[in-house]
Order: sequence, then C-alpha cells, then structure tokens
Amino acid sequence: MSLTATARSIPGTLRQEVVIDGQHRLITDEPKRVGGDGSGPAPHELFPAALAACVSTRLVMYARTKGWELGGVAVEVDYDHRSTPRRFEVAIRLSGELSDAQRERLEQVARSCPLRRSIEAGIEFVERLERPEHGAERRLVATGGAS
Repeated sequence: MSLTATARSIPGTLRQEVVIDGQHRLITDEPKRVGGDGSGPAPHELFPAALAACVSTRLVMYARTKGWELGGVAVEVDYDHRSTPRRFEVAIRLSGELSDAQRERLEQVARSCPLRRSIEAGIEFVERLERPEHGAERRLVATGGAS
C-alpha cells in the first residue's frame, strides 16, 4: 500500500500546505530566524513528531486488544538531526499499573511501530523534477489547489 503526501507552497511565504492521501491537511512553516512566520512546525520537526505519535498509537492499539489499562501514555522523542548517523532517543511514560511482563511486551510493541521499522530498513529516494503542462499551474490555483 502506498501513501501520498503533497506539499504546495503558499506564495510569498515559506509555509507549505501538506495534503496526506487527499484526506488530511496541515501547514508547515519555518522559524522567523530563517525567514518564516513560525506559524507551524518546520518540516524536519514532523519527523520526530510522527515517530512519537506512531509509537504512542501502536501502544494504545495493542493494549486495547489485550484489555490492558495503560493509563496516560506519553512518548517523547528527542531527535538529533545534526549527528551522523541521525539519533532518536525515545522515552515512553505509562501511568497505568502494569506488570513487569506487560511492560516488557510493550517495549517490544513500541519497537514495532511502522515508521521505526521503515527507518531501520533503510530508505531509497527516487526523485524527478517535472515540468507542468502549459497552464496546469493556473488551473490548479483556480480550483483552490484540489487535485
């Protein structure tokens, strides 16, 4: 199954409207110190955010199937985007009363988050710069950016 994200620049700004699988929209921006308005997360900030959400969601979904009460779930990801190789530190806090065996299993579940598995498997990029058909950009703007 393939997922698609499309970013379209908002003219005159560093903001991007990102559409995910044609269903969900979010706005990214850059901090003021680099010329943005700081009105949204910078694109590279979405990487650790996505990993934190993936781990948290995976834990909650698994606990539901087992009938375990996790209590509050908080996942903090510290992403060092300047190190080589890049480094993620993941801290998981569960406030529920869980046995040692349950906690051990949940650690395994956290490591199985699909985003983490994708990162660990390695990523291949296939990029191309396309020329829009004459007038295509004009039509896109005229229809409100929908595709």
